[in-house]
Amino acid sequence: MGDEARPPALQRVLLKLSGEALAGEAPFGVQPDAVMQIVDELRPLVDRGVQLGIVIGGGNIFRGLSPAAAGMDRATADNMGMLATVMNALALRDAMEKAQLACRVMSALRIDGIAEPFVRPRALAHLRKGRVVVFAGGTGNPYFTTDTAACVRAIDIQAEVVLKATKVDGVYDKDPKKHADAVRFERLSYDEVISRDLQVMDTAAFALCRDSELPLRIFDMGQPGELLRILQGESIGTLVQGRG
Repeated sequence: MGDEARPPALQRVLLKLSGEALAGEAPFGVQPDAVMQIVDELRPLVDRGVQLGIVIGGGNIFRGLSPAAAGMDRATADNMGMLATVMNALALRDAMEKAQLACRVMSALRIDGIAEPFVRPRALAHLRKGRVVVFAGGTGNPYFTTDTAACVRAIDIQAEVVLKATKVDGVYDKDPKKHADAVRFERLSYDEVISRDLQVMDTAAFALCRDSELPLRIFDMGQPGELLRILQGESIGTLVQGRG
């Protein structure tokens, strides 16, 4: 059976995107070509009936823990970062609608007229109707990263896995950009990630995934077709699952 006909192995997933993915090659901002490349990767999933939730960061616009936020009250800076995720979510929704993909933006921050408030039953209803749901506004609280928001929303929608898109093709034993002999792990347990101090995601987010027994796959979305191959069951990137 070819890729076009192969049914997805996963039915409901949460995709975590960095805000920088929307900037493309630019140092900051939102680049339409980069956004459309993301949409092109999402379309085959939607066409195959995969229920897709997305959490997107805001680092291409503003990050709470950044030089731009130096000297600023942490809660204020984090609130600005959460608003940046709403801006990115709107850009992604606009691109998906132009591509005739049904999409809803749900925000943990109340911004009536701009995005729907996050309500779990409503989010599940959107997913069941084949709509992509972009979760914005982080958790709605400062001091938490979008990694944490991704894990929280994945648990909320009962996702089968969190797919964390990065600029590298998995988790390595050391920085592959600095060490030519770096080795990529195909599979790790939660305990191995902790014992090796691999920094897969921030501590709060990782603890949520571990305690909820929620699988986490790290992969490079810059490689065309990787997302679809993952959804069809191929072992792409690094899978973090289980204990011991």
